[in-house]
Amino acid sequence: MSDLLLVRHGETEWSRSGRHTGTTDVPLTEHGREEARRLVPLIRSHRIGAAFVSPLQRARETAELIGLTSMRIEPDLREWDYGAYEGVTTVEIQRDRPGWFLFTDGVAPGPPEHPGESVEKVGRRADRVLAEVDAAHANTEGVVVLVAHGHFLRVLTARRLGLPPSDGALFQLATGTVCRLSTEHGRPVIAGWNVRPSP
Repeated sequence: MSDLLLVRHGETEWSRSGRHTGTTDVPLTEHGREEARRLVPLIRSHRIGAAFVSPLQRARETAELIGLTSMRIEPDLREWDYGAYEGVTTVEIQRDRPGWFLFTDGVAPGPPEHPGESVEKVGRRADRVLAEVDAAHANTEGVVVLVAHGHFLRVLTARRLGLPPSDGALFQLATGTVCRLSTEHGRPVIAGWNVRPSP
């Protein structure tokens, strides 16, 4: 099995302020674009076999800025649907729900267009993406790149490591970074996390 590179999109106004950004299609900030551009040497150091990108513009623009020229839009790579917590910060949620934590307490139901997802449902999406990754590894040489979102990629990492989706809580993931999932003695491992080029 070849390596899997995870790229979290660059900064947005909402990620900078801590607002939960699921279905809302906010653009990158200029700082977020620069975060993405700085990743180019890290991406170019690998032979890319396949690339999959979330349909949301912050991920698509990041993919373009890091130099991916051939990529497939994958709807299952979209961010967690936060339901009623879309656009709300953790601090604001905890005013009504002290101690609330996304990975264990979930989200409140939202409107019909984004009703919210459980961590288990996000985990099932991650499993489908990983099946696509495995198929790509079987048919191409080189690493597979996923460009997506913080909470979703944390759940996907947990699932790749054989952990329950809620264990995505263990993997803090910054904007504009690359993570590498690999294998050691045939078992999945984290080979690099929150990597940025040296200044």
